[in-house]
Amino acid sequence: MFFTAWATLAVLGVYFWTGVNAGRARIRHAVPAPLMEGPEEFLRCQRVQANTLEQLPLVLAPLWLCAFYLGDLWAAAGGLLWCLGRIAYALGYYRDPAKRELGFITGMLACALLIGGTVWGLLLR
Repeated sequence: MFFTAWATLAVLGVYFWTGVNAGRARIRHAVPAPLMEGPEEFLRCQRVQANTLEQLPLVLAPLWLCAFYLGDLWAAAGGLLWCLGRIAYALGYYRDPAKRELGFITGMLACALLIGGTVWGLLLR
């Protein structure tokens, strides 16, 4: 599960990156905790971070199930595809929330492939 472990670290790295961006936006716009209201740039950063957090169970559980039942490389590829999708989602959302779709779709496709890969691996057994 070597490659899946690296993909897991990449997933967590993307989440960490969005959290740092949200924290920097909070400081830059002087939005004290626990307030969740502020300028649009702050709100965008907060929403990206929250949405990425919401996606973690949907990627991490099938990532490891796929690795176990289908294979390490297949799972790692799905995890890295999710990372690329989340990065595209974040960068698009930071610029204009209407530009987040491609990244969102890519991330959801990665999750669907990981779930499908798990099911396929289970059926093969």
